[in-house]
Amino acid sequence: MAETENEVEVLVQRVVKDINNAFKRNPNIDEIGLIPCPEVRYNRSPIVLVENKLGVESWCVKYLLPYVHNKLLLYRQRKQWLDREALVDITCTLLLLNPDFTTAWNVRRWILQQVLRECSSPGPDRKEQGDGDRHDAAEKTRLSEHLHRVLHEEMKVCADAAGRYPSNYNAWSHRIWVLQNMAPGNLKVLHDELSSMRQWVSMHVSDHSGFHYRQFLLKALVRELSQSLSSSSSPQHYHPQPSSNPSHSPHKANPHHQANGEATAAGPCPSPPSPEDLALVPALPQLFHQEVELCTDLIKSFPGHETLWCHRRHVFYLWHHWRRDHHYGQGFGSESPQPNHTDAGLSSHPHTACPGGVGLDRVQRRNGQAQEGQDAMEVDGVGVPDPRDTKRLKRGPPGPCPPALPSEHSFVASVLDSCRSPEQGRFALAYRKWLDSVIGQ
Repeated sequence: MAETENEVEVLVQRVVKDINNAFKRNPNIDEIGLIPCPEVRYNRSPIVLVENKLGVESWCVKYLLPYVHNKLLLYRQRKQWLDREALVDITCTLLLLNPDFTTAWNVRRWILQQVLRECSSPGPDRKEQGDGDRHDAAEKTRLSEHLHRVLHEEMKVCADAAGRYPSNYNAWSHRIWVLQNMAPGNLKVLHDELSSMRQWVSMHVSDHSGFHYRQFLLKALVRELSQSLSSSSSPQHYHPQPSSNPSHSPHKANPHHQANGEATAAGPCPSPPSPEDLALVPALPQLFHQEVELCTDLIKSFPGHETLWCHRRHVFYLWHHWRRDHHYGQGFGSESPQPNHTDAGLSSHPHTACPGGVGLDRVQRRNGQAQEGQDAMEVDGVGVPDPRDTKRLKRGPPGPCPPALPSEHSFVASVLDSCRSPEQGRFALAYRKWLDSVIGQ
């Protein structure tokens, strides 16, 4: 029996190594599944990797899962010591087989804390010169790149676990913890996460855990941008613009950023966002406008999903309180924020309706015709300039309208008019009742 147990342990250790080596060879694995195979057929590894697909022969699961589970419990009970590499391999394999295993996620948080301590930058009191300075710079670069890889790999683990196990709150909570501790207050990372999550929530419209993570990102962006804009005279007139110097890269200005939006270094306290950071993030009213537009598209494309209505309720509630706390302008039709030149995504909604009922495409066409008429007058050199034209040029074309109570009522009415799903109608009526009782007071 002892010989059999030894053979099983050797087999399982080899399978665990094969799984982790597969992820190292191909970090872009996008699908994981079991291959029906009740018995061993060939003397080869049960791990099959074809392009970006990873398969595990089912016969080894009955040996693999109890082994990694017991190993982790023995470590937690301090009955067996495992080094960091072994812990990473075991937790990765365990989360592959059971993505909702809380203990495995907690162990990974402990490992990441060790990594953060090792990658923390040297204290500011160190004063070295010459070769010592060059050595410190090279060491900082190496640690920064290592932390960047760790962050990328950890977010990949969270995404894979969330995709394999519906409503995996453990995975999403771990992802929140990673952002809070490895990229605190990083506007670029937060905005990139919000953008990348758009496709995921569009493919998992009933998974509230993913929308909860999106709500966390939105609240974090609101908090960071509100703090950075508190020194300005009026937040509603904030319009981030890109740097005028094309050679000036925001990633060079802040060593915490990478081109793919992931943190490369982390500290106990977030540094204040630079103007380049702010230029990469749309103004707050535009963020809320984009989020409400996403809710509108998903609700109309996938009727009858309560998760979408709950998310819209949360977004509008957050916007309502931010507007009230920051004394945002009352006339949304006339004081709507202007889009900056970096927000190309805002121009992809040509039929977005303002509360006044005028589509942006028609407004832009009308302004375009007026601009052409003025150019013709200037070329001809005749006539007196109309002061209204000057004011219109200073204001620029109207931007996307932020959410408002009348526009929400109009949206509910349009859903009820075209509704064929009883659940969709019930959710729309509940949302209208919530607007009247909570927001309309």
